[in-house]
Amino acid sequence: MKILLVDDHAVVRQGYSSLLSAMLESCQILEASTGSEGFALWQQHAPDLIVLDIHLPDLTGLEVGRRIIERNSSARILFFSMYDELPMVQQALDVGALGYISKSGSPKVLLEAVTRVMQGKPYVEHELAMRLAMHRPVQEGGLPDVTPREFEIFVLLAKGMPPRDIAEHLCVSVKTVSNHTALLKSKLQVTSTAQFVHLAIQFGIIKLGEIQSGSVLSS
Repeated sequence: MKILLVDDHAVVRQGYSSLLSAMLESCQILEASTGSEGFALWQQHAPDLIVLDIHLPDLTGLEVGRRIIERNSSARILFFSMYDELPMVQQALDVGALGYISKSGSPKVLLEAVTRVMQGKPYVEHELAMRLAMHRPVQEGGLPDVTPREFEIFVLLAKGMPPRDIAEHLCVSVKTVSNHTALLKSKLQVTSTAQFVHLAIQFGIIKLGEIQSGSVLSS
């Protein structure tokens, strides 16, 4: 069994790598610290499972997952992340991942998730699965329908990241970010960055501590 582990924190990667090696027989662990490195290793080694963080320094985990699924719809991806907000979980699953667990979960949860996803079966951490089942649908006041790319830009805007930095972070043009931002404003019926922030907090997508200094909440 070959597992690709993509996380930008060396200590986290080493911990998960050691844990998986100890729990699974004949398991080879490949490690990547960035999204682009992870995608390159996937292309080179065709691992049986990709364990993928969402927050990465270049390509986001969502973008990496999307690129992998576009090239191999049967690829088995398990997202593991510090994010436990439902819109983020749903976006990860919409990309085509089979599983999602939080980094606060126990080793038992990790092993169960890896086992299930390796078998081609979906797995969402129990608490998150229950919250997803209880989540209000869009027509009853949930987050309006946005594409995965729009959602990524929405989150970064809400965190206070300037459009030029967003473009660099997602490896797209500033014009692309501007176009998506205009569509987001129309879909979400907002007119300012401050309203993006308020909406993201309202839906539990971000917390106040994640907003970059200098963001204006009352404009």
